[in-house]
Amino acid sequence: MNTIKSLFILSTIVLTSSCANNKNTTTKDNNSTSSEIEYWLTKSDQSVLLEKQKNTIHFTTEQSSKDIVEVNPSKTYQDIDGFGFTLTGGSAELINKLDPTTKKNLLQELFGRGKNSIGMDVLRISIGASDLNKSSFSYNDLPAGQTDTKLEKFDISNDLDVINLLVEIQKINPKIKIFATPWSAPAWMKTNNSLIGGSLKPEYYETYAQYFVKYIKALNSKGINIFAITPQNEPEHPGNEPSMLMTAIEQTNFIKNNIGPAFQKNNIKTKIIIYDHNCDHPEYPITVLNDAEANKYIDGSAFHLYLGDISALTKVHEAFPKKNLYFTEQYTAKDSAFENDFKWHMKNVIIGSIRNWSKAAFEWNLANDQNFAPHTPKGCTTCKGAITIEGNKLTRNVGYYIVAQASKFVPVNSKRIGSTQFGSISTVAFVLPDNKKAMVILNDGNVNSSFDLKVGDKFAKIDIPAESSATYIWN
Repeated sequence: MNTIKSLFILSTIVLTSSCANNKNTTTKDNNSTSSEIEYWLTKSDQSVLLEKQKNTIHFTTEQSSKDIVEVNPSKTYQDIDGFGFTLTGGSAELINKLDPTTKKNLLQELFGRGKNSIGMDVLRISIGASDLNKSSFSYNDLPAGQTDTKLEKFDISNDLDVINLLVEIQKINPKIKIFATPWSAPAWMKTNNSLIGGSLKPEYYETYAQYFVKYIKALNSKGINIFAITPQNEPEHPGNEPSMLMTAIEQTNFIKNNIGPAFQKNNIKTKIIIYDHNCDHPEYPITVLNDAEANKYIDGSAFHLYLGDISALTKVHEAFPKKNLYFTEQYTAKDSAFENDFKWHMKNVIIGSIRNWSKAAFEWNLANDQNFAPHTPKGCTTCKGAITIEGNKLTRNVGYYIVAQASKFVPVNSKRIGSTQFGSISTVAFVLPDNKKAMVILNDGNVNSSFDLKVGDKFAKIDIPAESSATYIWN
């Protein structure tokens, strides 16, 4: 009897102790008023460049400022494909000349997801040469007066620098989304028989559609999947080398009568994205999308911002809310100050394009040398690569930090969520695939700013230096 009584007492003690411990744990969880926020900072004066800050920020129940940025995870917008650059032929040529160790480390830094990587999930490439190749070419160049309607002389060998590098990149990031666009059709298909300017002759529309089919299949044979194409880079700018004029009506007809049906017939899943030019003419993509037959083949529209306002993307979204939007190019110039480019691009490209429904944001060329080469004879001589490559020496320029401020923290399959902004404070927020939240903030004012980050009924005091951008991550 005494033994039984003792066991009962002991069991009661253990049970009571266990309940007490559980009660304490539950009370701590339920009453918790803080959650740690990590953040990375870049100052436009370059004194801090994408550095994780040692001081921690915590959510509390106390509001500390009259100024508030509210993040609303329940208010969702578009899915995100990612942030990146154009891998020009010149970029690939320089990267491939690096010594093996430097090259390996650079590719891991750009496309990996390690501690020291910036995790790009998208790349843009040219179909044939862009103006940042050392020379102009298409995949079907012929002597004057010759034609090749069966594309028997189609040849991608001039692009092996890019193609071979893409194979290496895909080993690091197998899910990278590759956007491809031509600067020109082959000269013999054009009204002026030149890779500069002119238009595609109507009698070659079908041949040119097959040119795209052969290109996509050729890269598929190398294990490279082309996520999307646009029919023409900057179709309203025929003065570049290479370049080609393609009006909205011409693009409409090419899509609905030729390339759209050709992709469908060949079971090609590569998306067709239209326009790929400046924000000053949103009527161009709207005209193409207004054609019901063309519309059914189109995934969405792409934009640059050398002219116009980034709000043009929202104008197209409102006209066609089921079609996607992409921001595909903006360059930084050799004579521009880091400070000015960083603030403008963060506000308009990284934050602005995403707030205006873009699924991706691209800066222009990934790399060039200290002389801003390679480029075609009439190509851009002032375009600054994200990285300057001088032999094996690498210099990370403003474009690198513009993209990295988002790409490092916001991977593919993130989703934009609601965020407010005020005064000099621009914001864009995301829910990440692991359900963490991220927010990119720019303070483009000339004074430090303090405000409360509000999420639900909790607040976190944010202090961001003048002319700086920060990315915040929390659970």
